[in-house]
Amino acid sequence: MTRSMTAYASAETTGPAGTLSCELRTVNHRYLELSPRLPDELRVFESALRERIAAKLSRGKVDVTVRLRGEARAESLQVNATALARLSELAMDLEARFPRMNIEFTELLRFPGVLQQSEVDPDVLQASLLDVLDRALDALTATREREGAKLAELLKERLDAIERIVADVRSFMPQIREGLRARLESRLADLKQPADPGRLEQELVLQITRSDVDEELDRLTTHIGETRRVLSTNEPVGRRLDFLMQEFNREANTLGSKAVDVRSTNAAVDLKVLIEQMREQVQNIE
Repeated sequence: MTRSMTAYASAETTGPAGTLSCELRTVNHRYLELSPRLPDELRVFESALRERIAAKLSRGKVDVTVRLRGEARAESLQVNATALARLSELAMDLEARFPRMNIEFTELLRFPGVLQQSEVDPDVLQASLLDVLDRALDALTATREREGAKLAELLKERLDAIERIVADVRSFMPQIREGLRARLESRLADLKQPADPGRLEQELVLQITRSDVDEELDRLTTHIGETRRVLSTNEPVGRRLDFLMQEFNREANTLGSKAVDVRSTNAAVDLKVLIEQMREQVQNIE
């Protein structure tokens, strides 16, 4: 399944720690690059988060934003009666010594240890984080696969066009060889002295050899078949396709350098345009 590297997904869940939300944004990148942003109480789980993402994604720059809203935890606030009683005693003792001193009840609550919150089991918190991450990853993968399917169709259309160009070049190459013979014979006929027939054949063979593109056409046909095979596999294919684009471009350049006819020159130009279009699409494939 061909997957795009550009996508967005999010998921949310509510548990003992509060409301956890996870947003994933991915763009194309040569390797897998993770940029997680986690609240302080979840940073201890960053390693597990990275491992989970790396198990499902192989390429792309991934921005991960996790938010924790603790509304649910507000209900678990408790007053430390012992600490509050001790502060009350101190306040009464000090009041006798400092009659003008005014102590607000809310100020007592701010004192460390007076208000306590029940701790959430770290295993439960990690399970909640990985659960919301998995759901976001599933949604992200589905989006990348839909976009990837569209990219694969665009690549297949251009492969069909390249295949047609290769067939056209094969069809007119015999005419080009005949044209080379006719031009060579015409030039030799203009010479004042008759040419050696053996030398004529040698020169003709040399020119035909220099302009022969059968090997390039064969390799282009092989690359077309390999690209179609790669697109049908159920694994990340971006790097393999990137390599194939380089091979396509090499053959198109050689075809252009050997061109001795306007038709083969135009064919090489058309090939390079199609290959560049494919290369741009491949940059977005995982």
